[in-house]
Amino acid sequence: MQSYFCIMQEEFTRAPALGTAALRALAHPLRVRILDELSMYGPLTASGLGERLGESSGATSYHLRQLEKHGLVAEDVGRGTARERWWKRPPGSITLPDAHRQAEGSAERLATELIDQEWMSRRDDSVREFRSRGEEVFGPEWLDVASFDTVNLRLTADELRELVAEIDGVIARRLQAQSSANARPVQLQLNAFPLVRGQGVTP
Repeated sequence: MQSYFCIMQEEFTRAPALGTAALRALAHPLRVRILDELSMYGPLTASGLGERLGESSGATSYHLRQLEKHGLVAEDVGRGTARERWWKRPPGSITLPDAHRQAEGSAERLATELIDQEWMSRRDDSVREFRSRGEEVFGPEWLDVASFDTVNLRLTADELRELVAEIDGVIARRLQAQSSANARPVQLQLNAFPLVRGQGVTP
């Protein structure tokens, strides 16, 4: 069971799982939040991130530099000045290792689980924020097209793999399409998994 974290890019591919050094570098709640913020909203300065996340610019600047060492963020050289650096998320996806393949209690597994929990928490926060404040911010053109669906199916493991691949294809085509000038950030959340308490069909 791998977790993926993706942003817009020219070609949609699943990146290899993070190595141990990058995994440990990311395994900090504020660093996950910084990465999320840059992915969802685009380039920001350390002070801009601090304001959005309720942290000091010194703290966000330090963590940005640690993330930069592992290629998880990069300076946006087309923006800013010598006194104010802008940061961005490089194009591509981030893949966590399979936690269940890591040794129980190992540093790698603990790091993987921390990052995955933070991602899930941030996804839930985004949904709750839209639910509670959406009507204040958006007009009917957005409220009418937002969608929250739960679909229950009966599939084999191979059929689930095929379905996820088909959805990946749809996402890839959308990522490659040119967005209009009035486009705004949109988050697509997809979770596909077997239900733990479900039973197979008895012949």
